[in-house]
Amino acid sequence: MRASWYDQFSDSPDVLRSEQADRTVVSVPTPGLAIEIGGNHFITIAGPCSVETEAQLMATAIHVRRAGTQILRGGAFKPRSSPYSFQGLGLEGLRMLAHAREETGLAIVTEVILCERGIRTFETAMRNTFDAAGIAVLKQITHLPVIADPSHAAGYRELVPALARIGVAAGADGLIAEVHPNPDAAWSDGEQSLDFPGFDAMMQDLKPWLALRNQTQFCAAESEPAEAVR
Repeated sequence: MRASWYDQFSDSPDVLRSEQADRTVVSVPTPGLAIEIGGNHFITIAGPCSVETEAQLMATAIHVRRAGTQILRGGAFKPRSSPYSFQGLGLEGLRMLAHAREETGLAIVTEVILCERGIRTFETAMRNTFDAAGIAVLKQITHLPVIADPSHAAGYRELVPALARIGVAAGADGLIAEVHPNPDAAWSDGEQSLDFPGFDAMMQDLKPWLALRNQTQFCAAESEPAEAVR
């Protein structure tokens, strides 16, 4: 690690990479399915911005599971900038998420640890600017997994697939995307949510990018000197 990076982030020593903490892999306990975030496999997390109804959540959970998603996302508590915006269903939303987990076998998540979801710039065509370089830097300085969030970074669903590809290429450990049965009727963040066909197309589009990344990682491991492999 560059000394300047170490100095810059010295106030958070627990997250910095070191010989003792080179990479943290988060194991997600899911019946019948071994999920590791930060390991050798790219993880896809998908689901609605907000848990709205049982029917909305279950339809989304079943669909994203069939498309290859390992973890269902869904906001139960939604603190918003405006007090008049939808604030989430709270405990009732958590109950629905638990039911979706039981029915589909998906793990569930409501928030993420380190997540690249865009930064504020002078650009006005997007809600945020997707900082792919930030992913690369985080992979250098921290031992924690890094997740790319193209939905919040873009603010518009048309940009999500392209930013997802960039997240894969930048080295993110996984992707979190917003998916809704009817985005135009979503209670929150409908503009950035993919519908089911759009999500399926994105997942298909990511396959060659993931294959290329896996091949690159394999070739890098093969090229290491024998004495350096433990």
